[in-house]
Amino acid sequence: MNSYDFDNAVPCIDYFSYRKDTYGWRIEPSITDFVDMTYIIGGDAVYIINDEKIAVSAGDLLCIPKQSSRSAISHTAEMLECFAVNFNMYGLELGTGNNDVNIPLPLVASVGIHEGIISLFKRLNENWLRRGPGYTMRVRAYFMLILQRFFEMLLYEVDTSRFDARIKATIRYITNNFTEPVCITDAAKEVHLTPNYLGILFKQEVGTTFRDYLNTIRLNQAEDMLRAGDGSITEIALKCGFKDVFYFSRLFKKYKGATPSSVQS
Repeated sequence: MNSYDFDNAVPCIDYFSYRKDTYGWRIEPSITDFVDMTYIIGGDAVYIINDEKIAVSAGDLLCIPKQSSRSAISHTAEMLECFAVNFNMYGLELGTGNNDVNIPLPLVASVGIHEGIISLFKRLNENWLRRGPGYTMRVRAYFMLILQRFFEMLLYEVDTSRFDARIKATIRYITNNFTEPVCITDAAKEVHLTPNYLGILFKQEVGTTFRDYLNTIRLNQAEDMLRAGDGSITEIALKCGFKDVFYFSRLFKKYKGATPSSVQS
């Protein structure tokens, strides 16, 4: 598995805790048989990880690898508040078994305080403590959303939660209208910007041009339809917003590295 491709990775949570402790909180020295991810939202503490002393405070994310020596103690009178998840990540590709998947996050990173992530952690905590029917699936689902947010910030370097509201509206406009003859001029009217400024802002926020993003959405939909056998190549091209089937085929080969006929069911 590519270390940055987590589409087939599933976390198995061994332990979760929402800690809100006073002075004197500690973790006794031990060797972890799990990944320890701790998001600190208040107070501070000192961890010793593989003989390295690390001071952490509100806004820091710790990701302690499996098989690490670990201990910790809060060292001020300020209340420590954090969410801690002990988990293993497994790859579920066919034929490979449940292989351990490394989490390529830094040992410690300053990610800041994000209310959206805290809200997800609190929902995870509610389900972890209640342990009602299906709670394992709910807890895993919330944690995967949390992981995706941290991956966006630290690995993919695109935090979609912080997109300009006008860019979010533009993305919704593309998603809802890509089967039609969409253009940046129409999208700009929707968000009350000039086409030129929207193009610049879109590239800054999303990392790609408006046209490339639109083509990606259309081609992904076309690929799904081709694999499902939902019509001929010409019919699918038209349904996905392409007027010219030859242009569609050239673009498909460029983006997907294969011809439409080679993936058609």
